[in-house]
Amino acid sequence: MAEVPTQHDQDTSPDVRHSAKDLKWKAVSMTNVEYVEGDMIGYILAWSSLLPFCLGVSFVTLIAFRRDLHTISYFLGIVLNEATNLILKHIIQEPRPKRGRDNLYTEYGMPSSHTQFMWFFATYMVFFISVRVYRNYNIIDDLWKIAVCTLSFLAAAVVTYSRIYLEYHTVGQVLCGAVLGIVNGTLWFAVVQFVLTPFFPLIAASPVGEFCMVRDSTLIPHVLWFEYTSSRSEARSRQRKVTSRKSQ
Repeated sequence: MAEVPTQHDQDTSPDVRHSAKDLKWKAVSMTNVEYVEGDMIGYILAWSSLLPFCLGVSFVTLIAFRRDLHTISYFLGIVLNEATNLILKHIIQEPRPKRGRDNLYTEYGMPSSHTQFMWFFATYMVFFISVRVYRNYNIIDDLWKIAVCTLSFLAAAVVTYSRIYLEYHTVGQVLCGAVLGIVNGTLWFAVVQFVLTPFFPLIAASPVGEFCMVRDSTLIPHVLWFEYTSSRSEARSRQRKVTSRKSQ
């Protein structure tokens, strides 16, 4: 049976220290995230640590197809948050707990970029859902908001734990990343809500905005319901026109 790592830093027995040297680290297929071969928990956590990359692709896709200014602002905040992390990494230059890995974006680990990304995402999402998306109309709306906020924080917590379990970061490095992500997410939402949002109508109505087909949905209380009813209404109207032409 393959040996599974537990708490390496806390267990100081000679047998555990000796077996830790013999562990074989394996990268998740088509990724650079390593886990101990045979460790199912590590395998699951390795995949979960890819959430920041999945979210990044999702943002690019949403921006390409929806072109909503709030989504663009959200993604811009994520980019700035990542730039802050990269700058701090090269200023502090604190090494990762496990050195000598072949697949590392950078050798420095303070603060954890994965953790900072996820807590920025979760913090901004909670503010976005609670303040921006729409007002509560019934218990279903409340439950939907609670579910999204809970899942966001749960995803951030899982990714945070994965970076410690897989020995990419120390506890201090992930805690620093989490605090920075929460602070940056809060500050950026305040900037978007109170500074940038008043300019969204001007941007959407500008020649560049019209050419890029960006849109501002700030004054629409329930964006999902509005888009659903608008598309359904337009489809019915076009269907009536088609039926009218065929009957003539």
